[in-house]
Amino acid sequence: MQAPVTTSTRPYLVRAMYDWCVDNNCTPFIVVAVDGSVRVPPEFVQNGEIVLNVSLGATSSLSLGNDYIEFKARFGGVARDICVPLGRVSAIYARENGQGMTFPVEATSAEEAVRSKPVIARSPVAATEPTPSLMGMPKADNNAKNNDPKPPTPPRPSLMRVK
Repeated sequence: MQAPVTTSTRPYLVRAMYDWCVDNNCTPFIVVAVDGSVRVPPEFVQNGEIVLNVSLGATSSLSLGNDYIEFKARFGGVARDICVPLGRVSAIYARENGQGMTFPVEATSAEEAVRSKPVIARSPVAATEPTPSLMGMPKADNNAKNNDPKPPTPPRPSLMRVK
């Protein structure tokens, strides 16, 4: 007998962290890996990522759905519609204390096509299979589970208040 198909835990964990931030008077921020499926102002993207303030004071019409995070926000005084697929959220955390969760970024169909092409690597890169974890907690060594080499991730951009 096959196990029943279940939904992703990511939207539930994101909503739980969001609620925890709000309940503790903290400002929830999300880190988004930007690609063609993400609708954010491109001029605020740094190193392929954008950090967004998703507090009620910084957004309007916030919807934390099972597939997308959608809201309206002001960037440089200009109102914008933001739409982020949950698979592109790499972290949610509280601005005040940095507590939160990280997630592996799910590949989009364009990224999967690029990854499926053979690549000749000059030197092997140790790869780990990322799993949701508490920020600041050490991750288990999963080198044996994943043979796809991944480039090192660039440093995270500095935080800035987005309204």
